[in-house]
Amino acid sequence: MLHLMKHWQECPYGCVYVVSIIEQLAQVHNSTTKEALERLCNFLPEINYLCFATFPFRIETEMNADMVCYSLKLCKQDAGQPRCLLYHTPKVSYPWGYHWRGKDCNDGRPTVYPGRRTQKSFFFPNQGVDPKDGIPYEQKFCTESKGVILLGDSAGARFHIPTEWMTAAQLSLKSFSNLPLHKYQDESRGCSRNLLNLMKRNQLLDNPAIVIYAAIGNDVCNGKPDTVAHMTTPEQMHSNVMQTLDYLNGHLPKGSHVILTGLVDGRFLWDQLHKRYHPLGQLNNDITYEQLYSFLSCLQANPCNDWLSSNKTLRDLTSERALQLSNVLKEIARSKKYANFDIFYMDFPLVEIAEEWHSRGGEAWQLIEPTDGFHPSQIASALGARIFWQKALREWPHILGKENPFNKQIEDVFGDQGGY
Repeated sequence: MLHLMKHWQECPYGCVYVVSIIEQLAQVHNSTTKEALERLCNFLPEINYLCFATFPFRIETEMNADMVCYSLKLCKQDAGQPRCLLYHTPKVSYPWGYHWRGKDCNDGRPTVYPGRRTQKSFFFPNQGVDPKDGIPYEQKFCTESKGVILLGDSAGARFHIPTEWMTAAQLSLKSFSNLPLHKYQDESRGCSRNLLNLMKRNQLLDNPAIVIYAAIGNDVCNGKPDTVAHMTTPEQMHSNVMQTLDYLNGHLPKGSHVILTGLVDGRFLWDQLHKRYHPLGQLNNDITYEQLYSFLSCLQANPCNDWLSSNKTLRDLTSERALQLSNVLKEIARSKKYANFDIFYMDFPLVEIAEEWHSRGGEAWQLIEPTDGFHPSQIASALGARIFWQKALREWPHILGKENPFNKQIEDVFGDQGGY
């Protein structure tokens, strides 16, 4: 929200979103658009001083957000290109740092990260040692320390934008109480071609690691108009993954483990959402996910023109390619051996996630992030982590033990189902 408010003039979707929220706030509170703008600006005290300077116009009530942004020339129609509309018809900074959950991370110190071996302090040699017997607390109370590394795309990054930010009736000062935690702009664009850039590891100084290779969509998803031509081919997939594994073998400590995860069948997205209303359209039942996907495609900003498309043939072709790439991973895991890690393949557990969520009384569409209609929701991420780890426990019981660390976490997540 803060990013959109500050940079709304640079992004057509940002303009349409912000104007939509202002219009809906006026509708919900039976106020003028000027009063609605004041209300929205007061929710964001950080930028209150520039809020009115940013919106030096009057929104006419008979104009929808598309019309306002085009009239201000913030949205434009290039020659030979379609006119991008979200609505069907017109109405007649915080610094980088670490979060408390990552106390073993510190952006200011490159030697502090998960999986680093404990280093004894020259000045405090007995720090962390039980004075009664001289045994380190870590040795007494902790299982073997291992780093867990996720090499993947944004689907594994727990991407989330609160639905309250898209729902005028729920907007309040409290809605933005956690704003600092959402200022991080997710830039996870990992696919088989560039995952090497995402991992830093020291073979001599680090503990063995569990590496989860989970680029589950970006090898087939892209925003190109000729999307099929830009999908990764099976031959490219094999070459890219082999380069990654060779790199890992040269950087991971001996005794590490690598899990290759298959690609997801993204037809699930369209099937579950295209007829449902997006949070921005729930007040007036005027924006479906099908409209959102079409609008983003028109702006050339659709994160996956392949699966987020009304073209069933294209959706099926994309899933076929995803299966081909998954089979490449499966064959690599079956046939390749490495000195510093063992390796196995796991299908992305979409079916198991949906079945478990259904058994808890949930509906399948709730497994998709509602604000973008693309990423896994917080519920799906929590379920997926537990199911994924349970399969890993069966493969390496002698390494991982019997406890699943995600069992407790998942109950915490279900206590707050992200607005569903």
